[in-house]
Amino acid sequence: MTTCAYATFDDGPQHDDELALVLAAWRAAGIEGRAERWDDPAADWSAYDAVVVRSVWDYVPRRAEFLAWARRVERSARLLNPLAVIEANTDKTYLRDLPSVPTHWSSRGLPDWPEYVVKPAISAGARDTARTRDRDEAAALAAALEAGGRTPMVQPYLDMVETEGETSLLYFNRRFSHAVRRTPMLSAAATSADLARAETRTPAADQVELAERVLDTVAGPLLYARVDLVRLPDGSPAVIELELTEPYLYLRHDPGAPAAFTKALAELL
Repeated sequence: MTTCAYATFDDGPQHDDELALVLAAWRAAGIEGRAERWDDPAADWSAYDAVVVRSVWDYVPRRAEFLAWARRVERSARLLNPLAVIEANTDKTYLRDLPSVPTHWSSRGLPDWPEYVVKPAISAGARDTARTRDRDEAAALAAALEAGGRTPMVQPYLDMVETEGETSLLYFNRRFSHAVRRTPMLSAAATSADLARAETRTPAADQVELAERVLDTVAGPLLYARVDLVRLPDGSPAVIELELTEPYLYLRHDPGAPAAFTKALAELL
């Protein structure tokens, strides 16, 4: 029987509501799955046919340690997504090469925008992210990130995030599975519980075209990918993030998604 590890930051189902859903889908397909904390020194990763990186949501302040773990795992088991993908994707400077939301990468010379979003290039879940209308405050926030040795990202806040919303397109083994409209995490009413809240959405043709064009820039196998898009003021779609490391997959929003995820894993193995 094929055995796979589900790498997480905490193996309790209360911390990851997709864990039990995935393990059940794997079991139905003849894949024996087990949740393992990625930083558990007792875990034997070589005992698995594959290690699937999932809810490793505490990696951000420990990125070097996390990447060292991924290197060790890839020497003894199939790592999905692969190390090269994870290493590039955990630093959002990858957005420089994509048709993304306009981004200023310094605390100096900020563009004159009505409202700013400031965040570090290595972050997850809107951690250390701020929104302000004050250009000087935005510059100060970016400077504080630089002082801490972090690369700042300064972007315009887009009202379309709260009207049309962010659209996330989910792909398993590069095949489209489903899409959702995500709760805007920087809206005044948003809370941490909003991470998993979304509604099913049928993406427009231009969004699908952009998402697949972006995925074509990534070499190698991709068990999962989440492409987060928003529309710019001129109506064109742009990438907010390309999530290839530990994205929430919104599996409960599409009845066929757990099986599609499992089929993709079986294909790659």
